[in-house]
Amino acid sequence: MDIAQPVLRANAAGMPIEWIDYQQAARLYHAGQVAYACGRLLYRLHGGINARSGQRTRIDVHSIIATHGAHHSPRLEDDYAPPLNNPALFRRDGFMCLYCGERFGASELSRDHVRPVSQGGKDEWGNVVTACKRCNHHKAGRTPEQAGMELLAVPFKPTHAEFIYLQGRRVMVDQMDFLRAYFPRTSPLRRRDS
Repeated sequence: MDIAQPVLRANAAGMPIEWIDYQQAARLYHAGQVAYACGRLLYRLHGGINARSGQRTRIDVHSIIATHGAHHSPRLEDDYAPPLNNPALFRRDGFMCLYCGERFGASELSRDHVRPVSQGGKDEWGNVVTACKRCNHHKAGRTPEQAGMELLAVPFKPTHAEFIYLQGRRVMVDQMDFLRAYFPRTSPLRRRDS
């Protein structure tokens, strides 16, 4: 059993909500809040033996669970913007510098503001891209045009489902297929493997 594998939690209507660990999932199963489960079996947890029946309790935790009840889910309107952070940004851009096209490890990457903050640019998804430190240093406080650099892809603001994918560290194939169903048809993330 790999206890590090996260479980994808959705609401009863199937809308993805968040990643949870196996302990949180077990609590939801035990509390009777799991409406249904899908995906592969991740964990088989064994409890104590019932004194009356003599049977041992068991909870099977699947890779995707949908739960009943009120969920604190974000607004899903067009103005929804997930929190911007470098790990999710680097995953959005495939750990590739969007100026030179090379792939790097996270420690060699930085957040670049396409329109620099010094020129009125904002620190938001639609104005930031992944850049290697060399390209970011070369671009400095200029726009790509001013620096004579070409931007290889247009930055985009992820939807809630895309952001959940970007937050996942180890997304399984069945979880990716589930999330992909909620991605916009034009999402660059649709073409990615988990």
